[in-house]
Amino acid sequence: MGKAPAKKDTEQEHVEEFLARAKEDFLYRWERPVLNTASLDQFELLKTLGAGSFGRAVLVRPRESGGHCAMKILNKEKAVKLKQVEHVLNEKRILQAIDFPFLVKLQFSFRDNSNLYLVMEYVSSGEMFSHLRRVGRFGEPRACFYAVQYLHSLDLFHRDLKPENLLIHQQGYLQVTDFGFAKRVRGRAWTLCGTPEYLAPEIILSKGYNKAVDWWALGVLTYEMAVGFPPFYADQPIQIYEKIVSGKMRFPSHVSSDLKDLLRSLLQVDLTKRFGNLRNGVGDIKNHKWFATTNWIAIYEKVEAPFIPKFAGPGDASNFDNYEEEEIRISINEKCAKEFSEF
Repeated sequence: MGKAPAKKDTEQEHVEEFLARAKEDFLYRWERPVLNTASLDQFELLKTLGAGSFGRAVLVRPRESGGHCAMKILNKEKAVKLKQVEHVLNEKRILQAIDFPFLVKLQFSFRDNSNLYLVMEYVSSGEMFSHLRRVGRFGEPRACFYAVQYLHSLDLFHRDLKPENLLIHQQGYLQVTDFGFAKRVRGRAWTLCGTPEYLAPEIILSKGYNKAVDWWALGVLTYEMAVGFPPFYADQPIQIYEKIVSGKMRFPSHVSSDLKDLLRSLLQVDLTKRFGNLRNGVGDIKNHKWFATTNWIAIYEKVEAPFIPKFAGPGDASNFDNYEEEEIRISINEKCAKEFSEF
């Protein structure tokens, strides 16, 4: 009995020391954002990994250094038309300032007359969503608790945690990606953004919200990974919102009583009772009895993970869906120069 508190104290001290140093490093980079650290002709474009409403992700190879990266290409005019300028600028500024093992790392950023480019480390094992879809259920996202703890210590909200935004590193650990909705806020935010199934009730009710929305999303994520589908699900968004605001959910018979207790504490409509938002912060989650056998220090140090994804080697893209390739067209005149001058 005497060893457990010492182990917890050691982990807590280790994390607190790291977070203090990490905040200093973050603030230094946050106040000194870098501009145009590369150009498109420095990369060989290999394969489209994903496509969205105003951009796409492409597997690329740096011509000089070799290796592989994932390049996010965003069309400036479409971003302006869809009123995504603030989100894009936030994403770039946040990515160039953060540095944490469970977050995808930005390597280069630049712009040309037509597009914006974010070049990140390539995680060949793909989205957790693809693996979850294939196997039905999955292990719990313990590494994500560290990622959210790190982000919140920097006054950052992610606001869009979901399986599609989690990549599985070749070591088997999750890495959070896509900071398109992330924002640095001290206090409350009001913007309605995110994915319907993962929205916290306070976002839906337009009450203003704090970092607790990410703990709610992690509750949804943990439920979905353990069960195979989200806790609040319906055909129409309005029906999903009604279920979320009610806070009522059902558990399949295979869900243990400890996991039910943790999920009810994370998916708690009452903010004064929601785990992660109380006096002990993430400590209430990490010390929960469902995590009794979890070695948090081992996770932090990336000791062997329970699931190691299969991949053929560097540059393997078999874990991503296939997309029709598109030629990158660059205008001879600069588009949206004013809107993206700080990118």
